Amino acid sequence: MKIAHVLQDYLARAGYQTQWLNGGEAATATALMGDVSLVILDVMLPGKDGLTVCEEIRARSDVPILMLTARVDEIDRLRGLDLGADDYVCKPFSPREIVARVRNILKRSARPQTEPSGRYSYADIDWDEQAHECRVVGELVELTPIEFRMLGALLANPGRVCSRETLMHKAYNDGRIVSGRTIDSHIKNLRAKLGAESAERIQSMYGVGYKIE
Repeated sequence: MKIAHVLQDYLARAGYQTQWLNGGEAATATALMGDVSLVILDVMLPGKDGLTVCEEIRARSDVPILMLTARVDEIDRLRGLDLGADDYVCKPFSPREIVARVRNILKRSARPQTEPSGRYSYADIDWDEQAHECRVVGELVELTPIEFRMLGALLANPGRVCSRETLMHKAYNDGRIVSGRTIDSHIKNLRAKLGAESAERIQSMYGVGYKIE
């Protein structure tokens, strides 16, 4: 409760209107009302836990979700991200960091992320599924099919972390299982092909996966 009130104070100073709800049932109902811009969701909630609430919200809404937790196990972070959370912060944290993350998530969610017919344009990268083309600053970049699908998965969710498991399922359409190191190797090759400036957009999230920022 104390953490919630502190965050409310900091967010109010940053110009955001907030509402504190103590319980999973109320959180789900309020988030689905349609007039909520972002949900800050604690994993440890009375009644329904935060992961269950995240899953329920994401099944019916694409409202951005920032999860807070005292759990540091990788499996908990991966589950939260796979359920659709946009970001994940472990306690203890600085209230200023939460305000900054809220600001960044809202900026990202305000941008159109996709274009018709399986096309993504993000910064200097253009990705076209039908033409199977990737261009950086207008120049064609030759990617392997796996690299191409992996980049598409990242571009589909700019600013959102994709776990290695998610990237594996997106990149390998034959259902095979590969190691995390294999995914890391593909990311390394992808960065090299995109060029220095664009490669920096693919950020590593230690112990979780990757995101394009």
